[in-house]
Amino acid sequence: MNVHLPPEPSNSGPGNRGYGILVEPLRGEVQVRRNGMLLAKSSRARVMYETRLPPTVYIPRDDLTVDLSNKVGLQTFCPFKGTACYHDLKLPEERVGNAVWIYENTLPEAAQIADHVGFVTDPDTEFDLGNNRIASPEYGNISGPLIDWLLREAAFIPNPADFTKALSEKLREQGVFLSRLSVLAWSLHPQIAGKNFLWEKATGEVTTYAPSYEIYNHPAYNSSPLRHVSKGLGGVRHRIDREGDEDAFPILTDLRAAGATDYVAMPLPFSDGRINVLTVASDHPEGFTTANLGLIFECSAVIARYYEVFMQRENAQSLLETYVGKRTGARVLGGKIRRGEGDEIDAAIMFCDLRGSTLLEERLGRRDYIKLLNGFFETASSIVHDNGGEVLKFIGDAVLAVFPAGDDPDQARAQALLSARGIVPALAEIAAEHALSDLECATGIAYGTVTYGNVGSRERLDFTVIGQAANIAARLGDYGKALGHQIVVSKNSLPCACHIATPLGALDLHNVSQSVESYAVEPLKTAPALKPQPEPSMPPPAPQSRTE
Repeated sequence: MNVHLPPEPSNSGPGNRGYGILVEPLRGEVQVRRNGMLLAKSSRARVMYETRLPPTVYIPRDDLTVDLSNKVGLQTFCPFKGTACYHDLKLPEERVGNAVWIYENTLPEAAQIADHVGFVTDPDTEFDLGNNRIASPEYGNISGPLIDWLLREAAFIPNPADFTKALSEKLREQGVFLSRLSVLAWSLHPQIAGKNFLWEKATGEVTTYAPSYEIYNHPAYNSSPLRHVSKGLGGVRHRIDREGDEDAFPILTDLRAAGATDYVAMPLPFSDGRINVLTVASDHPEGFTTANLGLIFECSAVIARYYEVFMQRENAQSLLETYVGKRTGARVLGGKIRRGEGDEIDAAIMFCDLRGSTLLEERLGRRDYIKLLNGFFETASSIVHDNGGEVLKFIGDAVLAVFPAGDDPDQARAQALLSARGIVPALAEIAAEHALSDLECATGIAYGTVTYGNVGSRERLDFTVIGQAANIAARLGDYGKALGHQIVVSKNSLPCACHIATPLGALDLHNVSQSVESYAVEPLKTAPALKPQPEPSMPPPAPQSRTE
């Protein structure tokens, strides 16, 4: 049998031969057997030649001589053939899992194999092609210029937004009539479900969206190709400029109004199995050619690895910031990872302990107590953050915060004191939420030189502050419980101008060798107004709040 490649489309990219698909009929009778057992016999078999893939024989489903199971969970997507659904072979002596696939709703380029069956190649499956001879064509250079860019220049792009813009521009250079490209990459973040990078030809710029986990309940997402693809339901391909076509997703109506003619959403899998989504839209009158989509599909695995690297770094940063704080997380990412490695800094240390936790848990029950505890941590952390400090860790029902002095020790002292004074009245709101008459904390503040770095074992490190100031802060908080004061501070932690402190004298603290001159400080009368935190943004709100 002669082998032919389809002619290069008029709008395919320069500098390469173009991705191709060709389907030809096979002459005479073709049989498929497994270990000698006849699976199919057909005189209507076809062979598909596709760039980079071995020739594949397809048999009409009606010509099978054995039964297939219902569709199983496995699906694969091709932007020019469609979504392949897999079936088991039901044989008398065995059931062969995922043995065949069928494109039930083929795309135009593959219409000739609609409702045909392809067989997964294995040593037990044999094809008798009769007089037919099948040979793979010579493809030559398919995606060289784009791959060359991905392997060289792209490696120096610093962030995913710039990479998205450069990728879009490079695709257009290669003849892909691209009007819109987006990538949805899922992340590991306590508030953000993922990042959505959207490039549009109209502006030439990339917009980044960071949807919260509420996206999973958002109507725009649930009726979008993004959900369809990321759930493993296969890719999406629609020519959206044809009259009478029903729009399977609301976003297609919006894209048509914007002048788009063709749309594809395809899986962009990461190495851990998560399915991210790449979408492209074209405004060319003929839409995407097979060569256009083949170029993207050929490079999709490499493109996915770039986004995976970007997201891994963002995930590492967000997880470190979540567990050890923004300032500390940056230090760890910056290379401060060896045991015993740290810096000596002057800082105000605040230790804030929720009082009566045991009784609170008994009274509220475990679930409500944890909700209250989270409210306390959220409130204390927000106040500390607003005053320039950082929460290093939560210890049981206590908060350990650090206020580095830098060049202004008095400011650090003032920030720590203002945080402690603001937390006390803020607890009244948490108490009201749980029908409690009051809710108290015990806070100690001390100032001094501490080591800010890693301690622990070889397998498990903790980034913390070590030093006398940290110990004194914790002991002062404990002492305040006995004296009935919610805020007790060392003399050296008071700002120079402080008229709200009551002397307590020199206190003898547990495991502190010398007495500590201490003061009780009155809390604020009302809770401070917290600075609003930026909300994670939803994906691009197209008209009628639709999204892809």
